Amino acid sequence: MARVSMLLCLVILATLGVVVTFSVAKNIEVQSEHLESSKKVTKVDHISKHREKEGDKVNDDRNAGSDVKEGTKDEKKKHYVLHKKEEHKKREHDAHKKGVQPEKKDDDDDVKKHKDKKKSGHDDDDDETETDDNEKENIGLYELKKGNLTVKFTNWGASIMSLHFPDKNGKSGDIVLGYDSVKSYKTDKVYFGATVGRVANRIGKAHFKLNGKEYKTSANDGKNTLHGGKRGFGDVVWAVKKHKYDGKKPYIVFTYTSPDGDQGFPGELIVTVTYKLVKDNELSVVMKATPKDKATPVNLAHHTYWNLGGHNSGDILSEEIQILGSRYTPVDGELIPTGQISPVKGTPYDFLQPRHIKDNMKDLKTGYDINYCLDGKADKMRKIVELVDKKSGRKMELSANQPGLQFYTGGMLKDIKGKNGMVYQAFAGLCLETQSYPDSVNNPKFPSQIVEPGKNYKHNMLFRFSIVS
Repeated sequence: MARVSMLLCLVILATLGVVVTFSVAKNIEVQSEHLESSKKVTKVDHISKHREKEGDKVNDDRNAGSDVKEGTKDEKKKHYVLHKKEEHKKREHDAHKKGVQPEKKDDDDDVKKHKDKKKSGHDDDDDETETDDNEKENIGLYELKKGNLTVKFTNWGASIMSLHFPDKNGKSGDIVLGYDSVKSYKTDKVYFGATVGRVANRIGKAHFKLNGKEYKTSANDGKNTLHGGKRGFGDVVWAVKKHKYDGKKPYIVFTYTSPDGDQGFPGELIVTVTYKLVKDNELSVVMKATPKDKATPVNLAHHTYWNLGGHNSGDILSEEIQILGSRYTPVDGELIPTGQISPVKGTPYDFLQPRHIKDNMKDLKTGYDINYCLDGKADKMRKIVELVDKKSGRKMELSANQPGLQFYTGGMLKDIKGKNGMVYQAFAGLCLETQSYPDSVNNPKFPSQIVEPGKNYKHNMLFRFSIVS
């Protein structure tokens, strides 16, 4: 009986074990399946999210690429507009401080990017600005600055618009006559600050002969040609080849190509004018010209009107001048040289020793407008003029390599509205135009102005500014 009971118990236990095992196994299987399913869901969810991010990233990159391009353009445009606005505000502020009317919008848009490099502090050629071909016909405002000297230019006529230099009390002043607006230079009739040519000064009866052929030039001074004709170099847009605003030697290079037949002159002529601030308080001007295929007369001159007391200080008659020219070329009633060369001694033209401009002017109703035959070798740089304004203490010395100097005291100026509302009258400024002799093309005794193809014309000037007690 006991043995039967024991067997029965073993059977019951075995049965229970199978049930438990099956239940546990089933439970484990279910849990395993649930866990596996959970892992699959998690994995799928993870992959889905990763792909979603990748998709977002790809889409972002694709859109960003598009946005970058558009955005860059927008940013550049915004930056350009802001840059222009800042430049405009700065110029208005500076102009207000200096008592000068700000430029109009058109002039502002044409103001070249001469300050783009000035903050860099470098003095390499990398800092220079070169003008795009599309900008060559634009009329702009440019600036050079070094130490006490600040000079502004326009490429209309490769002209000087202003030159600031301090007086003996340290107050900076503008010592050249001119206009507030660049646009005003387009209607200028007196050549304020201009580079004049192809042949500066006068050609009698607007004609000359060269190599057996007679040329008729543009008459714009009665029957004569003055400063190149009706549309001389002072009345055209020059290209700006290079421009370096500041540094050790700030400079700007203007270029112009005069076509064959321009104002009646033969042959194409390639011209450059370089303004450079060299040593302290020195302005260098270098004019070069090269005929392409025909011989042609060339006589370039710089036509700034100087007033060392300041452009708005009145006349220049009390300034003292010394001109190192022992002879001059007498003229007829139309200011055409007679062909004679006479000594200045004993005449109102004698400035071999410094004296006031007004001293001997009583017999000259319109003041001085005469060519001096300068002492020394014409192809060598030498000092030719010293000009002093004792009231302001400013002094200017001029050296050049040309044979002649046109001394003009502005006697023809009348009711010309200039900078800051100033109205310029006779003798408001004077010109010191280094040159070849006037009408040399019709006077074989005068130094020749003819430049042959392949030869180069070069005209150097150096203006040195200082203070005297």
